[in-house]
Amino acid sequence: MTTADTGVSTMATHQTAPGTDTAPAAAATTAGNRTAALRRRLAAQLLFELVLPLGSYYGLRAAGAGQWLSMVAGGLLLLPWIGYGIVRRRRVEAMAVFSLSLVVVGTLLSLVSGSPRVLMIRDSWLTAAIGLWVLGTLLTRRPFIMTASRGIVIAKVGEAGLVEWEARWDAEPTFRHHLRLVTAVWGAVFLLDAVLRVVLAYMIPVDAFPLTSTVLWLALLGGLLTWHNWYLTRHGMKL
Repeated sequence: MTTADTGVSTMATHQTAPGTDTAPAAAATTAGNRTAALRRRLAAQLLFELVLPLGSYYGLRAAGAGQWLSMVAGGLLLLPWIGYGIVRRRRVEAMAVFSLSLVVVGTLLSLVSGSPRVLMIRDSWLTAAIGLWVLGTLLTRRPFIMTASRGIVIAKVGEAGLVEWEARWDAEPTFRHHLRLVTAVWGAVFLLDAVLRVVLAYMIPVDAFPLTSTVLWLALLGGLLTWHNWYLTRHGMKL
């Protein structure tokens, strides 16, 4: 399962980067570097949050390890990634602490119950919490998509372009409506993923769950991103 940052695509308007026809090449290079950095971060998230946990589970099972140990090992692989994020940003983020707590609490609960299915629904707590948080931002002045897209907008149009883009929130009711609608859909999809994971955890064999839940998440995320880009394009809100 990926974190909230994974899969968050652009939320912006059709506009060109501010400046003149003689804008320095350095600005374009900087924007390109920012975009490349975003892509590297996404690739790292996919590796540590999807590929390694899934590969470790089935690798350990093939080596004869039990279901519980194989599932716990996949969760422990997230710890270096979470620690790296804290060190790199030089601050402790709420999402990192929450993810770490899920690994610890899920492992402890599974020790008490002796059931690997307790570990299987661990990610459901995370996606449900994210979904509720995303929907909760609808009550604020800056819904989830508004804030999540800032880095991408800066990468494409720079700081000045970001100021212009954010100013539309106060000036255009239609702009606010579109951002709130997209935010609501994102929150609903995260909640749907949480519910479906719990259903799967108690309906399919344990060994089938890691792959099935990963495919489920990728399918939901792929459908969400496809709709997201279609909606923004249709309403003229893409850069």
